[in-house]
Amino acid sequence: MNNKKPKKPKAKVAAVVGVGLDGTDGVKRITRTEEGVLVGGSKETHERMQETAIKFSEGLEKAGKKLHEVSPRQAIDLLREAIERTGRG
Repeated sequence: MNNKKPKKPKAKVAAVVGVGLDGTDGVKRITRTEEGVLVGGSKETHERMQETAIKFSEGLEKAGKKLHEVSPRQAIDLLREAIERTGRG
């Protein structure tokens, strides 16, 4: 009798989604990145999300990893660093 429990698959991050909720000018803003998508927001908010996405991509590149290769915790840490690097965190 085999009492081993089946291994739980490791959690992976498939994509990052940024959503801006302050857009009131009727413009539909969508930016696709290698790691995910950014939608909505005012012009300023969307630009901030774009800056953060660039810094996030740079962090992944510096780590030598693709998004699916990092743990959720690592992705969160890289995102926090990206926000801090934009000077708006």
